Amino acid sequence: MRCYTHLDLNDRRRLYQLINAGRSPCQAAVELGRHASTIYRELKRNRHLDEEPIFRGYFPVTAQGKAAARRLRGGKIIRRHELAAYVVDRLRAAWSPEQIAGYLRRHQRHRLSVSHETIYQYVYSPVGRDQGLGHLLPSSRRSRRRRYARKPRGLNIPSAHMIAARPAEIGERTSFGHWEGDLIAFRQEYGKANLTSLVERRSRFTVLMPNPSRHSAGIMAGIAQQLRSLPPTLRRTITFDRGTEFANYRRLQDTLGMTAYFCQPSAPWQKGSVENNNGRIRRFLPSDTDIARLPAKELQRLVERLNDTPRKCLGYRTPRDVLAEQLDGARIAGERFDRAHC
Repeated sequence: MRCYTHLDLNDRRRLYQLINAGRSPCQAAVELGRHASTIYRELKRNRHLDEEPIFRGYFPVTAQGKAAARRLRGGKIIRRHELAAYVVDRLRAAWSPEQIAGYLRRHQRHRLSVSHETIYQYVYSPVGRDQGLGHLLPSSRRSRRRRYARKPRGLNIPSAHMIAARPAEIGERTSFGHWEGDLIAFRQEYGKANLTSLVERRSRFTVLMPNPSRHSAGIMAGIAQQLRSLPPTLRRTITFDRGTEFANYRRLQDTLGMTAYFCQPSAPWQKGSVENNNGRIRRFLPSDTDIARLPAKELQRLVERLNDTPRKCLGYRTPRDVLAEQLDGARIAGERFDRAHC
């Protein structure tokens, strides 16, 4: 399959010949070296319609003219200035094209639905390139990265605390109160300061807290301090990798009644929610950040941005909204916890 380019007049003439010879769209796609969806879309969008049945059909010159006219008009976003302004504003707020499209569908903004693919096309169009919109997208890779294993760090975990012993409902995200935790490290030249990153599995609600070192006692004390204000139903378990910074996990059981579980050796993707969220955080706090000098208000703004961004996996609701639904009937107000997590 060749790299994608738009169909030209020669392609359309060949397609016309193949269809008239009785080839199916899939067969024509193979002979033209195109994806089948490209051919189906071409036949649907550029088919000539006429009151007289004899004049209806796919004709290469007519199809070429329709395609050229469509390119001159520009895409849906280019034609709608209010929509374009909204899309750019959300991209600058670090929303992904899928999040923007899903939010528009859910809330019927601008009385217009737009697909995430249309947004990507706009970003990579001449107009989007002139605005540098590509730099606002989440990091994209030509191929999926291999999940490289991390070296085991020697933490011995009782079998009762291994992920295999974790109740199935946690993996299925059918209940609230199950968290994942990780440490985000930065360049050693800036010292030992780091961040604890916590994510509630069902709501994807994020909590970040700075640490002066990787000592387990201090890290566990910080987690206990941050989650203490939640009702017990929203702080039931937490899953870590086998890093030594989580060795003092029993403190969470003693102070909060939370059970800790641990991933298999060299398998950090078993806590995929926090791993994925760390990727989002790295967009704003790359490894060369001097985290010890980061103002608390700036960290607070980042957490608010993460929790106020709609997620596809939540039906384009925000983590804050989903968690707030659970806090409504709880003994504490959501605002108390929300403002205490940094």
